[in-house]
Order: sequence, then C-alpha cells, then structure tokens
Amino acid sequence: MLVRSRMGRLVVHSILAVIAVMVFALPFAILVMGAFSTSWSGVVPSGITLGNFQAVFTESATVGAIIASVISAGVSTLIALVVATVAALSTRSAPRMRRVVDTLFLLPVAVPSVAVGLAVLMAFSAPPFTVNGTVVIVLIAHTVLVLALAYQPISAAVTRLEPSFEEAAAALGAGRLRVLRTVTLPALRPALAGAAALCIAMSMGELTATMMVAPPTWRTMPLQIFSFTSRGIRLYEGAALAVVLMLITLVCLLVLQRATLTRRHR
Repeated sequence: MLVRSRMGRLVVHSILAVIAVMVFALPFAILVMGAFSTSWSGVVPSGITLGNFQAVFTESATVGAIIASVISAGVSTLIALVVATVAALSTRSAPRMRRVVDTLFLLPVAVPSVAVGLAVLMAFSAPPFTVNGTVVIVLIAHTVLVLALAYQPISAAVTRLEPSFEEAAAALGAGRLRVLRTVTLPALRPALAGAAALCIAMSMGELTATMMVAPPTWRTMPLQIFSFTSRGIRLYEGAALAVVLMLITLVCLLVLQRATLTRRHR
C-alpha cells in the first residue's frame, strides 16, 4: 500500500468511508425516508406514513406505469439478448466482421440517450415504418439503448468458448441446433444472465429517450416519477414510486443471479 503506517491507513479508510456514505448511502437513505414522509422541514421527516405507497398502488396511472416499465424492460431485454447472441455467434470466426459489429453495437453508448431517442423518433415517424405514437417505438428505443449492454458480455463470452466441446458433440452426431441448445447456450448462460441484468437495470431507469418517444398512453415509472417531482407537488409520492422502482429492479437482478448460481451448482 502507498500508506505504510497503521494510523495513516486508518485515516485514509475513514475518509473513503465518509465519502462513500455521503455520495452513495446518504442520498438513497434520504429517498427512502422521503417515501415514508408526510412533510420534511428539519433534519429528519416530521411525519411518518404509508400513504405515499398506498397512493402508488391505488392510482391507476401509477400502476399502469409499473406495468409499462416491467413490459418495456422485459421485451427490450429479450430482443437484445437474442440479437446480441446471434451477432456474437455469427462473427465468431470472422475477426474483421466482429470489429465492424463491435463498432456498430457501441454507437448507442457513445452518444447521449436523448440523441438516440430523437433518432428513433425521426426514423420511425414516416413510411415505411410509421410506429410513432405507439408502444412499439418505446420498445425500439429501449432495445437500441440496451443492445450494447447485452452484446459486450455475450461477445466476450463467445470468444472464450472452447470449440472442442462443440466439435465433440458434432462428432457424436448432434446437429447444429442441438449443439447450440445443449452445448453453446448453456456455456453462455452466465454471460446471458449478466447481460440481462444490465439491460433490465438500464431499461427500468431510462428516462431521456423515453420522454422523446413515449405516447401519452404508455408512461413508465421514470416518466411518472418525473411528472410527480418536476414541480415539487407530489414529491413524497415520487419518492415512494422511486423506491418501488429500485425494489423491482433489485428483485429482477437477484432472480437472475440466483438462476445463474443454481445452474452452476447443477
């Protein structure tokens, strides 16, 4: 270590702990406290209530936002996993083509999401693919945004695959689809689960591009939170919905992690 003395290390660790608490833990703690608050005029809330969560789960628009977010994240993640897997496997034995595909899939990450949203809006607001004002354009925008997150871990896992296992299965008479189903995809399962986790987290929290393309009838949780808090009128209900958003995302990630660990133990 750069700091050799015990006291020096203690000071450095203490400073890092304070920074971690102030930057990471404290904002989330305040958000959670705000979700259970009726008012906040001092250091801590002056009233505790479950009414904010009751409003979240009883208001039809908010329940619809929860459903919209889950559907958007699920559909866009599934499409992104399929496209990324096909692309990674298709360019497995073609290094030059893989470099081109890598660049294409990285483009949405290299530009702001508002630019992605505007590009999707302009591309799909005129024939032959006119889907503006529908749920489809939201799913397209989310898929474009999460595709790079899906492609990178899957592509890296594909390059580490051991061809001998697939060759052995083929030598034993297995067809290409069976080799893919019984050898290749199981070997890619951890990468697929990790990619799915990244995609879900990104899609569930996406706001900027969604604001550009979402029709009035399809409001996701981030849009609803922004609507609640933009004028400060329903700040605590927005905090409650943000907590619900974090919990749903966390549950999805834990389920994916557990599924991967269970598969490994088998």
